[in-house]
Amino acid sequence: MSDGYVHEPDADGDAPTGEPTGPASGAAGDGGPGPDEEAHVHPDEVDREFDWRGWTLVGAVFVAFLLIPGIIYAYPYAPTVFGLTFWDTYLALPMIPAIVLGILAVWATTRP
Repeated sequence: MSDGYVHEPDADGDAPTGEPTGPASGAAGDGGPGPDEEAHVHPDEVDREFDWRGWTLVGAVFVAFLLIPGIIYAYPYAPTVFGLTFWDTYLALPMIPAIVLGILAVWATTRP
C-alpha cells in the first residue's frame, strides 16, 4: 500500500480533469512548485558577481572598524562638543556604525 498519491484514471484511461496527475503537478502538500510559483534555485547555481553592493559593504566595514574607532581614539573628547559624555563616546557611538553595517550586510547578501 502506498502512503503517497495514487493515480486512478477514469474509465477512458485518462486522468480526471482538474485533478493532479503526479508528484510534479504542484498539488498541495507534495512540496513541488505550483503553476504560479517559481522554482527555488540553489545559491551555488546563481551567477553572482562582486558588484557595487559588495563595495558598499566593504566601505561600511572600513568605516565601522577603522574610521570611527580611529576618530574616537585620536580625539576622545571631541564628542563632548556635541553634548556626549565620555561613556557615550566609547559605548554608544560605535553602536551606530555597527547597526548600519549589520543592515547593509543583510541588504548586500539577500538579493535575487
